[in-house]
Amino acid sequence: MIRLDRLINVLGGYGVRLCGRPQARSVQLRSVAMPDPTDDRVAGDVLLAVGAASVAEAVRWAVAARSAAVLVRAEAGAAHEAFSAGESEDVAVMLVDPAVSWSQLTGVVYGLVLEGRETESGRGPTDLFALADNLAEVIGGAVTIEDRLSRVLAYSRSQQAGDPARLETILVRQVPDRLRETLRARGVFDHLASTDEPVFVAQDPRNGLTGRMAVAVRAGRELLGSVWVTCGSPLTGARLGALTDGARTVALHLLRSRASADLERQVESDLTVRLLEGGADAATVLSQLGLAPGAMRVIAVRAHADTERHAAPLLAFERATTGFGWSRPGRSTLLDNTLYTILPGEPAAAAREWVAALQAALPARVRVLAGIGAPAQAEELPAGRQEADECLALHEAGAPRTAPPAYDESWGDILLQRLRAAARTGRPPARGPVSALRGHDAAHATHYAATLRAWLEAQGDLAAAAERLGVHPNTVRNRLRRIGEITPLNLEDARQRLAMIISLAALGDD
Repeated sequence: MIRLDRLINVLGGYGVRLCGRPQARSVQLRSVAMPDPTDDRVAGDVLLAVGAASVAEAVRWAVAARSAAVLVRAEAGAAHEAFSAGESEDVAVMLVDPAVSWSQLTGVVYGLVLEGRETESGRGPTDLFALADNLAEVIGGAVTIEDRLSRVLAYSRSQQAGDPARLETILVRQVPDRLRETLRARGVFDHLASTDEPVFVAQDPRNGLTGRMAVAVRAGRELLGSVWVTCGSPLTGARLGALTDGARTVALHLLRSRASADLERQVESDLTVRLLEGGADAATVLSQLGLAPGAMRVIAVRAHADTERHAAPLLAFERATTGFGWSRPGRSTLLDNTLYTILPGEPAAAAREWVAALQAALPARVRVLAGIGAPAQAEELPAGRQEADECLALHEAGAPRTAPPAYDESWGDILLQRLRAAARTGRPPARGPVSALRGHDAAHATHYAATLRAWLEAQGDLAAAAERLGVHPNTVRNRLRRIGEITPLNLEDARQRLAMIISLAALGDD
């Protein structure tokens, strides 16, 4: 079963919208029905009101079918009628744009509701747990089903032949790093990647491992995951056959669940791109994403891994979209190698916590750098994306272990970054006070450009400038006099002082 919220998230990409009854989003859906003139016993949690002449008729059909929600094709002007009818009859009414065909929606609705166990974008399909229980009963050992990154998708309830390593794996929802390294050193993962033949893993008391039989879960040549069963010696005969057959059944479940998860991710990604690029009805798209109006921040993330250059951004996107829309605060998309997430809320601290949680959820080998846009309303999100990009560039240029910068807190650094970028791409002045001082410093090992900058930043305070430079105030005074001899400067002219500050900042002199 799935929640109505999840169905709304996906159908929003087809122009379907819920009219009123926000409390209905938590309703669990288990069945789908369509009107049948020959059968007055039609019943289902979701009714596809095919052929309804009006919203009122569709709602009457839904009441008769004991449906929690009904989809009806109607113009946008029918929203008020849909709201009133739904409230009075306790039915969630979803309006379908007349331009959208029933054939487009039927497959999606049936697929999501009837195949709608929680998928790999959540905590793994619930029927995998039943499959793990069945395998454990047949084989006589405790079963764990994992994805290709050694994260737990399902496990049997039976603790028969269980061990400390299995318990820890289930508690942290993935194979502990030390055990994973041991299995890698033994060549277990290489074996699973290269063949469908089960492999026996001998006991390892240091890691609390009593023994395992493992087999790859594969679709064609693609490794989807693995099935593990605790056993003291290699499986043979019917027990071994049950394990290999079980792996093929797990593959079918994972393929179905991934198709559902990919559909949700694609809809979310497309809608998020529309908000970030602008030009659309931002309020409508925001509603389709299940986000409330208000302040939001755009977060730009780049994930890096030395040995998995292209895989790291995909891992970050997968992790950012883990959990269904109603259970996650943000909405994400992956453009080129940058992950963009729209996160509700105004505090920059919340955005940094989100980045930290993403980093913690990724493998240790993956490094995350990020930038955070200023608070923005829906129509301002394109500007928020640009701000996030600039903050990301600032983070990439700085110390990697520093907190991700936020635009409203770092706009001064962003401005200087823009000036430096313009200076690198444009034609820097070949002559002028700053160029003359830099040339003199290079030729005579002097420090006049740095002295001028310190004096300007200290707003003419000789003592403060001297402290910054680590010299005596008289030294600063003498250098300023010498600077006046090298190049004509009028330090009393405010416009010249501003121009020199900009020039020094753009050229990056310290």
